[in-house]
Amino acid sequence: QAQLIESGGGLVQAGGSLRLSCVSSGRTFSRKTMGWFRQAPGKEREFVAATRWSAGTTYLADYVDSVKGRFTISRANANTIYLSMNSLKPEDTAVYYCAASTTGWGTEIRAYDYWGQGTQVIVSS
Repeated sequence: QAQLIESGGGLVQAGGSLRLSCVSSGRTFSRKTMGWFRQAPGKEREFVAATRWSAGTTYLADYVDSVKGRFTISRANANTIYLSMNSLKPEDTAVYYCAASTTGWGTEIRAYDYWGQGTQVIVSS
């Protein structure tokens, strides 16, 4: 059974940076989609970014509009992804979840089969 383990969350001031990590154990997600969602207090879980295999040659990245230009998703290998977050804003405060899909790609929760436990990010103003 695959496990996704996130790390790297914490407390940071507005304008600061953090890098989240997600490592999978138990199975490989080579050429599969891995990504990040977040859930702020009182809000629904939302898509943040994902890296997906495309055209049989490379991984592509997709982002929600609110983080474009500030966040970067990267993939170290088949089982490890990062989310580099710069110019953080208080509205980025949330629990960030790593997710993996074995069936395809999407921005909806139902597209993902595996989930981590989450790592808390708090951005103070």
